[in-house]
Amino acid sequence: MSPNTSTGGSQGGGPGGGLMTPGRVAVAAVVVLTLVFIFENTRSTKIRLLIPEVTVPLWMALLGTGLIGALCGAYFMRRRR
Repeated sequence: MSPNTSTGGSQGGGPGGGLMTPGRVAVAAVVVLTLVFIFENTRSTKIRLLIPEVTVPLWMALLGTGLIGALCGAYFMRRRR
């Protein structure tokens, strides 16, 4: 038997691969952990933005800082190429 022939069974040989690839499992785990984090941090917190003081839910403040960090990281990675 040639090494290029399969002996049966579905290995997800299509262009998209299998339904549960390691990357998709990792993304699903991060999404679940993010949702748990958001629902655990629903209290309001005061944040001072230079002069004004605003009150926002903690998860929104953390999401905003995370997005700013992701945008800065993407900007610097793009400039690197």
